[in-house]
Amino acid sequence: MPVDSIKGSLREKGVRLTRQRELLLELIDKSGEHLDAERLFQLAHERDPRLNRVTVYRTLKLLKQGGLVDELDLMHYGGDQHYYETRMKQEHAHVICLRCGKVEEFFGEPLQKLRRQIESHFGFQILLARTEVGGYCSHCRSLRAREMEQAAREAARQAIVEPNGVGPRSRSKRPA
Repeated sequence: MPVDSIKGSLREKGVRLTRQRELLLELIDKSGEHLDAERLFQLAHERDPRLNRVTVYRTLKLLKQGGLVDELDLMHYGGDQHYYETRMKQEHAHVICLRCGKVEEFFGEPLQKLRRQIESHFGFQILLARTEVGGYCSHCRSLRAREMEQAAREAARQAIVEPNGVGPRSRSKRPA
């Protein structure tokens, strides 16, 4: 949902759009990132040193309760951190790399088709859908492949040096 629509929704709900709230909305909407509360505070504090953490948390709660901002866990890549984005008109999936944490957004007809299938199959009216997909981005896949090759070479080298896994080969003569 564009920031202008959010501002209008706040006014409709009787919520005053303060300078700090407007700043936080703008940062959430235009940063191009999925921001957690602490990062949002840091960015906002750079632009307005008078802004404090309490204002950030209260504003996030207000925006969430009003259905204007979504709170996401993004596959818990950052542990228990939650991330925020303005509610958009078009649903999308979050594609998260479980190694580096890169987040991509996927928009498209396949998501709408899945939604229609779920509604039809269950006779269910979907009001909100959040889709998260976890895996490895192309960069991390190539890093993992190299690591696996290196681990295989190391395991093969160890098997030659320690064939029974007991220690280095003994060259002493065995008793007869």
